[in-house]
Amino acid sequence: MPIFYRRLPRFEYLRPGSLDEALSLVAEYGSTARFLAGGTDLLPQLKGREIPVPRYVIDLKGIPGLDDIARGEDGGLFIGPLTTMSDIEGSATVRNHFNPLVQAASTMASPQVRNRGTFAGNICSAVPSADSAPALLAMDAAANLRSVGGARTVPMDAFFVGPRQTAIGEHELLVGMTVPAMAPGSRGVYLKHAPRRSMDLAIVGVAALARCENGVCKDVRIALGAVGPTPFRAKGAEAIIRGGSVSGDLIEDAARVASTECRPIDDHRASAEYRCDMVYVLTRRALTQVLAQ
Repeated sequence: MPIFYRRLPRFEYLRPGSLDEALSLVAEYGSTARFLAGGTDLLPQLKGREIPVPRYVIDLKGIPGLDDIARGEDGGLFIGPLTTMSDIEGSATVRNHFNPLVQAASTMASPQVRNRGTFAGNICSAVPSADSAPALLAMDAAANLRSVGGARTVPMDAFFVGPRQTAIGEHELLVGMTVPAMAPGSRGVYLKHAPRRSMDLAIVGVAALARCENGVCKDVRIALGAVGPTPFRAKGAEAIIRGGSVSGDLIEDAARVASTECRPIDDHRASAEYRCDMVYVLTRRALTQVLAQ
């Protein structure tokens, strides 16, 4: 059934000037409020009446400092909640040290949407096909959450709890994401299969990160998107590769295991069978790239 876009429904618009003020507002209004960052998901959902109309919309764009991209003393990366996809795509720091995130950001939507949409908003929407999710999972990232009661960190592999559902509590706000530094010798990649390189949602997304020494895989992480209720790690495939002597046969075995770990659906974009086949193809391709000597 087609979605008919209408005028925005009525809600009370709130624009806090500080993070503390924003946290106070969500503590007061809870589930009756929604956050506005880039708005590239929220506004079409409201116009299409795809979600319950919130009583309050809390706009975060007036809060300074939430669009930071910073590298810590330990070499890790901090991504602020208002950092756009274009910010990630154009950052020399991210490109030189966390390139799978650039590969993911550059495949999302159109240039206009990437200029507005936020990297954090992409994971908060929690759609199974989110391009940022496999890259963040493979890079062992974590979400930083805050409320008026305190702060906590949620590993990315525990962040997605269902389609469009995350571990963010009713009175919490995602205030950033942290990505550990890649170990020396590690290589990472994000590959997406879609009708077009960008603009379209992923039919399959695969991210892989691995470290190889003397022909032996010392560590590997493989993450899949658009082939299950949530993005997830293909831990069975990882177990095949980790500690093994790298060869074409080993990569082939891991790719076949990954294709059995996914649980895709049939929809208008692809059949479940086709998606499983493409998981095999993209996982084999990604592992070949990151394990090549």
